[in-house]
Amino acid sequence: MRIPDITVEELLKKSSVLSVDKLKALIEQADNEKLPLQELVLRSNILDEATLTKLYAESIGIPFVDINVKELDREILKQIPEKIAKLYNMVVFAGSIDNPKEVRQIAMEDADDLQAIDVLHKLFGQNIKIFLATKFTILSALDQYRGNIGSEINKVITESGDADDEELAVSEDEIAEDSPIAQTVNLIIEYAIKSGASDIHIEPRDKNVIIRYRIDGVLREANRLPKRTLSALVSRIKILSNLKIDERRAPQDGRFKITMNGRVFAFRVSTLPISEGEKVVMRVLDESSEPLPLLKLGFWGKALQDIQEASVEPHGMLLVTGPTGSGKSTTLHSVLHILNKPDVNISTIEDPIEYKLEGVNQTQVNPVAGMSFVAGLRALLRQDPNIIMVGEIRDSETAGLGVQAALTGHLVFSTLHTNNAATCLPRLLDMGIEPFLIASVVRVVIGQRLVRRLVPEDSEAYEPNAAEKKEIERAFNINSKQDWYRILSLVEVAQQQFERPKTNGILLYRPKKNLPKERTGYKGRMGIYEVLANTTDVQKMIVTNSTSEEIQKKAVEEGMVTMQLDGLIKAMLGMTSIEEILRVTRE
Repeated sequence: MRIPDITVEELLKKSSVLSVDKLKALIEQADNEKLPLQELVLRSNILDEATLTKLYAESIGIPFVDINVKELDREILKQIPEKIAKLYNMVVFAGSIDNPKEVRQIAMEDADDLQAIDVLHKLFGQNIKIFLATKFTILSALDQYRGNIGSEINKVITESGDADDEELAVSEDEIAEDSPIAQTVNLIIEYAIKSGASDIHIEPRDKNVIIRYRIDGVLREANRLPKRTLSALVSRIKILSNLKIDERRAPQDGRFKITMNGRVFAFRVSTLPISEGEKVVMRVLDESSEPLPLLKLGFWGKALQDIQEASVEPHGMLLVTGPTGSGKSTTLHSVLHILNKPDVNISTIEDPIEYKLEGVNQTQVNPVAGMSFVAGLRALLRQDPNIIMVGEIRDSETAGLGVQAALTGHLVFSTLHTNNAATCLPRLLDMGIEPFLIASVVRVVIGQRLVRRLVPEDSEAYEPNAAEKKEIERAFNINSKQDWYRILSLVEVAQQQFERPKTNGILLYRPKKNLPKERTGYKGRMGIYEVLANTTDVQKMIVTNSTSEEIQKKAVEEGMVTMQLDGLIKAMLGMTSIEEILRVTRE
């Protein structure tokens, strides 16, 4: 839905999110870039889509609705045929299917679409009530017309005939655009997007092919297909990814994009020959998602302050550490998004480019063409950059060039694979960087992990008993009442920043018992962090070759909240559970 610029301007004035001068500057920017004001407001994170739609709904006198897509009744939804619902972007979310006189509650993206309203009158007469909803909510609701992946895929496979489970040679017809195999691949991809999966695993076994999804960091089996479908499935995915179909003995890497519900998704494809056939793993990347503010990622208190201070320095290094899949790239891209202004030149060298950032010059590593991290970084330094992001420091040459760039007036961001923030500094020493250079260029080091986020409706609060409290004290190294007082005072600060309700004493949260099988009590992930600021005392310790344990101890004395403690505080806020924190931080 396109909201007129004059209306958006009025809504911004009413919401008071911008001063008069900033609003004037925004309108000028929209004119200069020839962009609708609505698009610029959303792109600049001034208002999110839901807030802007709600303000617009109030201004035109139509109620706003935020549908809980999970609770939609498919029978009620189907009162509008799927084709019509998708054509006009509208869904029925309440209203009896048995009583034609009952008012149907209908969510629309554009309440001024007279043709759509005319169709609704033909379907239901005058018994309708229109609500305004965001485009994302409507598209998510439209997804519910589909059944679960198992029934959909089995239906397609059954229709394709041939019950023999032996793997056969692949014909062109089998992998054509409209073939059952192509439909199966489309369903696998659609279900991954619907369920918020980060990875799709297609794994051959002796008698069948297992489809598994990594959802919130945990692999779950979704379906089993006949073994005969393997070659055609892999070939179809290779065609999409522009890979060699006839090469089955060597691993291959590729990439493809699809657009679904108005959002662009990139799929990073990796094939690997194993004993039972070719295994395929696809990483799902939502290219339409905007980088989140640091507070939404889970940074708060001193950690947030240290990052904000380091990222406005004119030069130096900011490093993010953690294992693969711990959200390092997400953190870096959120910081770059904050710094991305028209008056700075930001250049990156990445492998692969996971998030596209408007206005940032992003370069993909390509070893075959001689574009390594080192070659790319050397080239970037001749491109007059203010800010440089190196996807990963893997060797001493890249580390040395990064340090030199930071010394010569550039702000450098990068990642390293270490267990925590303190071990990052000795790791640079191992790469041949002199201690005095590390002390002078590194501004902050962020250590992080990802934990699953509790769903408020599916979780319950509980007070730990004596045995549970003792186990928590042992696991989190809490040795005295003084330690508990410090933790509770930090909880108060975090409650305020995350806008969580205040609680008294030690209260923890866990998923409710007897939840339906498909609900785990968790949805989505969040970060737990430790941010080590390179203070004067820490610099002295680096120069004197102190151990990572000594550096960590000094940082904690200066107020650093360790990753595990950050997790405990978030568990006490009801954001995650103790079990999750121990799962990802236990060494």
